[in-house]
Amino acid sequence: MTWAESLREFETHLRLERNLADNSVLAYLRDVNHLRSYLEPLGVDPLSVTPDHLRGVLSQLQMLDIAITTQCRIISGWRTFYKMLVISELLKDSPAEMLEMPAKPKHLPDVLSNDDINAIQATFDRSLPGPARNYVIVEILYGCGLRVTELCNLKLSNVYPDEEMLQVIGKGNKERWVPINSYALSCLQDYLFHIRSQILPQPGEERYVFLNLRGHHLTRVAVFQFIKAAVTKAGLHKNVSPHSLRHSFATELVQNGADLRAVQEMLGHETLSTTQIYTHLTNQFLRETISSFHPHYKK
Repeated sequence: MTWAESLREFETHLRLERNLADNSVLAYLRDVNHLRSYLEPLGVDPLSVTPDHLRGVLSQLQMLDIAITTQCRIISGWRTFYKMLVISELLKDSPAEMLEMPAKPKHLPDVLSNDDINAIQATFDRSLPGPARNYVIVEILYGCGLRVTELCNLKLSNVYPDEEMLQVIGKGNKERWVPINSYALSCLQDYLFHIRSQILPQPGEERYVFLNLRGHHLTRVAVFQFIKAAVTKAGLHKNVSPHSLRHSFATELVQNGADLRAVQEMLGHETLSTTQIYTHLTNQFLRETISSFHPHYKK
């Protein structure tokens, strides 16, 4: 089997059997293409790859100073690729199975306070259609914990105002239901009635909630850009992205005593371990609280 043949089969597997979104499929294919670019010139086909080959390619990537998180993602892609070949009975064992993951650096994401959110929203002139829409988007990202892709893909049919719920399609086309608070819902309905209704959607864009003024649904890049601009205008000295609002949503919940499994469900995390980073944030908050108010911490 050639690399080209195996990659075609891999893409089919990801799309049809794993039901992954386009971005995820492209990321997996890119990971395997790292292998192909190193090993195909050496005459090594995908079925002849050994653990030593994989470690050699990983060593080359490390010399390029590729981030550890990226290296871990690439290894995960290799494992998925070779698991498919084993399932297809083209290989007996996966050469990637025992490949060790590099140790990930422990870090806490930037978190925004409620005052930070208010400062960001205060930069939007709500008398103008674009900034008024952006105000609503920040409110939903912070109030519902959506991923930016989930927000950009939100359809009119996904909004259930009577139930105060959003139907969210997350990673791997997995559906979940997320509550939307009454203020965020009111802001959303105002946008739909007074701004969205005045925009002529382009063909195929009619179902999307958030449109630009030319009638196309918003992209992740567009949301990233206007949030970055608002953070700068608000004078906040933090590294903020749309994902920071999702982190802040979860941190507020855990910090105020929400059940971790409920937070997991609302965030759409596949495993509880992913959600548990917010317990570390909470511990940091507790330490800062004690250091501020306990007399022995001031010695």
